[in-house]
Amino acid sequence: MDVRRRPPMKLVRRPSRTSAGEPAVKHLKPSDALPLPLYLTNGIFFALFFSVAYFLLHRWREKIRTSTPLHVLTLSEIAAIVSMLASVIYLLGFFGVDFVQSLVTRPSGDVWDAEDEPHGAILEEDSRPGPCAAAIDCSPPPKVADVAPVTVVSSEEEEEIIRSVVAGSVPSYLLESKLGDCKRAAAIRREALQRTAGRSLAGLPLDGFDYESILGQCCEMPVGYVQIPVGIAGPLLLDGREYWVPMATTEGCLVASTNRGCKAIFTCGGASSVVLRDRMTRAPVVRFPTASRAADLKLFVEDPINFDTLAVVFNRSSRFARLQGIHCAIAGKNLYMRFGCSTGDAMGMNMVSKGVQNVLDYLQTDFPDMDVIGISGKILTGRPILPMSHAC
Repeated sequence: MDVRRRPPMKLVRRPSRTSAGEPAVKHLKPSDALPLPLYLTNGIFFALFFSVAYFLLHRWREKIRTSTPLHVLTLSEIAAIVSMLASVIYLLGFFGVDFVQSLVTRPSGDVWDAEDEPHGAILEEDSRPGPCAAAIDCSPPPKVADVAPVTVVSSEEEEEIIRSVVAGSVPSYLLESKLGDCKRAAAIRREALQRTAGRSLAGLPLDGFDYESILGQCCEMPVGYVQIPVGIAGPLLLDGREYWVPMATTEGCLVASTNRGCKAIFTCGGASSVVLRDRMTRAPVVRFPTASRAADLKLFVEDPINFDTLAVVFNRSSRFARLQGIHCAIAGKNLYMRFGCSTGDAMGMNMVSKGVQNVLDYLQTDFPDMDVIGISGKILTGRPILPMSHAC
C-alpha cells in the first residue's frame, strides 16, 4: 500500500491593504518625534538628573556651613533647579505613562489572541489528492455508552457570583452551601479575593485537594492549600511500646534533633509516662478598692459551699467543661483566681474562657466594687512547666 506523509501546512503572509487596495500606512511611534534615538535621550536625562542633584546638594552644604540662607539662589542654582524639574518630568512621563496604562487598560483575552495572530496571514494546505492511508484513521469514532450530562455553570454565572462576593451582597462563607460544590466555591472565593486585594494567588495551589473533607471540620473559607513536607522520627520507646513520630514542618534540623532524642531514649531503655493531672487553666485578675475586700472574695471563693454554686454556674457554658478547683492569690488590691477544669477530648480554651466569664458575672452581683482587670492574669502558664501547675 502506498502511504505518503502529508506535507506540513505553509504559513503565507500577505501584505495588508486598505479598503482602496493601497498598502497600509506605517504607524508612527511617539519616540519618532525625538531628535535623538530613545536610548541616547534617556541617558542624557538620567545623567542630567544625577549631576544636577549632586550640584544642588553640594551647594546647599556650602550654604549651611557659611550660614547663608537657602532661599537665596544664584543664576546657576536656578538653572540647576529648572534642569532637575525638566528631567523629573521627562522620566516620570517616560516610565509612568506605560505603567498607568497597563493598570487602566488591561486587554482581554480576545485582544491578546488578535495581537498574537500575524496580520494578513493565511494557511495554505497542499491540495494534492491522496488516499486515506492506514497512518491516518479516517473512520468515525466508535460509539460510547450514553453518560449522564455533567452540569457545567457558564462563565457568565460565575462572573456574576464573583461580582456579588466582591460587592458584599453574597457573603463569602455561604458559597459552599449555595453552590453545593466546595472546590468551585474555593475557586470563586479565590478570584474574588484577588480582585479585592489586587494581589495574585498564582503561587498558592488550588487543584489536587479534597475540599469536601474539610467542610465544617478544620478550615473555613478556603482559597487553596499549602504543601508541607512530613518527616519521621523514631522509634520512640514509650511505656514499652515503639512509636514512629510523623512531623510536618519547614524548620530545618527539627526532625533530625527529635530523631536523635528518640534514639537516646531508646538506647537508655525507653521512657515511662505518668499522668498527674489533666486539666485546662484560666487565671483572671480582679481589683478592689482595698486589700481586705480582695481577701473577702478569696475566702468566699475557697468556701466549699460557695464552690459548688460557682461550679454550677461555670458548667452551664459547655457540655464538656467541668470546674475542678479554684486557687486564689492576693497581691495588694489585686486578686488572681486560677480556674482549673476538665475539657474532655478538646483543648478547650474557648469553653474555659466562657465559663470563667460566667463566674465573674455571677460574682459581680455580690461584689459590685470588683473591677475585672483581665480574663488572663500573669499566673496563667502556657507551654512552660512551672511548679504552680503541679501545686494547685
